[in-house]
Amino acid sequence: MMPLLPSRRRMLALALATLSLGLSGCASQDIRQYANERPVLDLSQYFNGKVMAHGVFQNRSGQVVRRFVVEMDGRWEGHQGVLDEWFTYADGTRERRIWRLTKHEGGRYTGTADDVVGQAEGQAVGNAFFWTYTLRLPVDGKVYEVRFDDWMYLVDEKVMLNRATMSKFGIRLGEVTLAFTKVDP
Repeated sequence: MMPLLPSRRRMLALALATLSLGLSGCASQDIRQYANERPVLDLSQYFNGKVMAHGVFQNRSGQVVRRFVVEMDGRWEGHQGVLDEWFTYADGTRERRIWRLTKHEGGRYTGTADDVVGQAEGQAVGNAFFWTYTLRLPVDGKVYEVRFDDWMYLVDEKVMLNRATMSKFGIRLGEVTLAFTKVDP
């Protein structure tokens, strides 16, 4: 086999990278594939009352760069809910986010929070929930608008797992993984 010239190697590398990006775009999940999974996730039931979560943020290379605990208190009146979240990070830093949620027909949800740009939109099907939004994220004195693609999976009536991908301009910045536990009243 004849060795590739440097220019051909670059063209081959570019073609493989383009193909890889194209295929990864086709690999996204379809929420409908979870339609028969049980137990059925209803956010207005799961996030009604106290919930604890433990999580990590991993950068692009997979290194855990932040660990945190979230204490949540949810209250629903009809189709309107408020989810009050208190984050405590391993370094002692604390943050608060208050989600204002609306439940719509067909398992759809929308939500707003002070650090969310516009409106978050999501869909629950079977035991899964997909949620997407843009968050204003403070980092080293600057604020960046970062997209979150958030997948939640109800394991049983008390435990839900969450995996969120953070991106900017379509480039993956990292992932957040959370384990939620519903607290008995």
